Parts: sequence; structure tokens; C-alpha cells
Amino acid sequence: MSSSPPPESVALDSPTVAKADHTARHWSFGRPGPVRTGSEAHMEMFARMLLETHNPYKPRVLDWPKLDPEAHTRLTSLPIWDIAVQTEGRASLRVLDYAATIHDPLLRDAMVMDGNEEARHKKVLSNLVEAYGVILEPEPEYTGYRDVEWGWMRTGYSECIDSFFAFGLFEAARRSGFFPPDLVGTFEPVIQEEARHILFFANWAAWQRARQPWWRKPWFLAKTAAVWAVLIWDRLVLARSLGGESKNTNFTASSDSIGVEMSAAALIDICLAENDRRLAGYDPRLLRPTTVPFFIRIARRFMKNPEPKA
Repeated sequence: MSSSPPPESVALDSPTVAKADHTARHWSFGRPGPVRTGSEAHMEMFARMLLETHNPYKPRVLDWPKLDPEAHTRLTSLPIWDIAVQTEGRASLRVLDYAATIHDPLLRDAMVMDGNEEARHKKVLSNLVEAYGVILEPEPEYTGYRDVEWGWMRTGYSECIDSFFAFGLFEAARRSGFFPPDLVGTFEPVIQEEARHILFFANWAAWQRARQPWWRKPWFLAKTAAVWAVLIWDRLVLARSLGGESKNTNFTASSDSIGVEMSAAALIDICLAENDRRLAGYDPRLLRPTTVPFFIRIARRFMKNPEPKA
């Protein structure tokens, strides 16, 4: 009986990889009809979505292409690498900590898949920056939380914020040619996996909230509000730290950091369009993350439309 070759040995330009890439972006639940939020069918739907759209071939460590001096400088001068690697490391730990408490085998498998994909992101990013000579600060010891659900919720809602802006910044960088094509191909599946992760988390949060008994709902809602308060505070502290000596305090969701001249309104328009595009291929019965797009759309109403290019 022949066994399948390891994913790392399959050529990235093979039909097998192309099929897996398509599967990772397009998925429908096999059960017809409405799905009630909080039901067993709802849990089965979002868990199967994550498991069945997993791409075993990408992202992965590559023989990284040699960059010309200008492209190398652009890549290595980005102030995101420390925080990107550390964020993926913390996310993997917190997701897997929560997964260990889940009794339902299907949901547990999906949660473990989520955590392992975060670990894969960290491995790919760490290998990339090492290959191009980026000096990272020593990684801190990753610690979890006594309340592992809190750690999972903090990770999930944080990804809902960061991924929304990452979608737009990545597309702006792609259009501008900031990244060479080979690196665009490397980062693309990472960005799409984050889309799957926030879709999974948004449905888990709605499912978990709906299944709480009436006397526990206020506690869960208060816990959710506390997570949002912490995440907003973290980002305010980060913004005040801009200009400090540490590289990882210089990260900001700004088009300036990717060498693209555009207004905040133009960048927001790209973020909104990319958010819709990246989530469009999944079953419409899956709930979409709405909080960040909702408030961003409100802010957008008070901004001037981008000036048309001459």
C-alpha cells in the first residue's frame, strides 16, 4: 500500500497544490437548510469548515529567493518582524491550551488544527527572517492564562482586529510591488489562513454565547467586553510607544510602512473590500466577523473620498 508523499516534497506548481489552494478558499456545509446559531449543527459547520479547508502544502518554508539590494532593504526594514513572530507563538500556545479543555472530539480537532496552523506561521516567518538576516529580539517565554478561555478569546478577537488591516495592507503592498512575487506567494496563504481563523472564531464566539444558560449570559458578555477593553488599551499603548527604541513598538497598520502613498480613506476602502473578498468563498450560513468592519464603516463616513489619480 503506497503512502502519500510528505507535503514538503510536493512541488508548489503541481495540480495537487492548486486543488488544495482552491479548497482552502471555497467551502460549503454538506447539510442543507437553515442552521441555528448555538446548535450542534452550527458547531459541526464551523468546525468542519476549518478542518476541511486546511491546506497541507502552504504556507511552508522555502529556498528563499535572492533579493536585489533594494528589495532586501525594504523587507528587512519593516518594523513588524519581532511582533509578528511573537504574536504567532503566543497564539499557538493559547489556542492549544484551550483545545486541551474541549471534550467534543470534532471541535477539539478543529481547535488543535487552528493552533498548529499558528505554529506553522511562526515557523515560516522565523525561517524567512533568518534567511534574510533580520535580527530579532530574543523571544520571551510564552505563558498562557489560568483562564484558558480568556486566552483563546483574547487571541481570537485580536486576530479579528489585526487580520482586517492585514488584508488591506497586504493587497496595497501587492499592488505597489513592495514584495517580490515569490514572497507574495509565500505570504498569501498565511493571510488566507487568518481569514479562516477569524471566521472560525466568530462562529465559535456566537455559538458559545448562544448556548449559555440565561444566568451565565451576562458573565460571558462581560468577559467579552473586558477582552475588547484590554485589546483597545494594548493598541493605545502601542501607538503611544511609536518612536521608541524597540523595533516591535514601531509597528503600525500604516500604508507608509509598506512604501505606498495613499490616504487613510483609500486604505480603509481596500481593507473593507479585501475582508469581503477573502470571506466570500465560505458557506454564507457561517457568521462573519462584524465588529471591526462595523466601526470602520462608521469612521469611513467622516472621511473624504480619495482624490482620483490624474
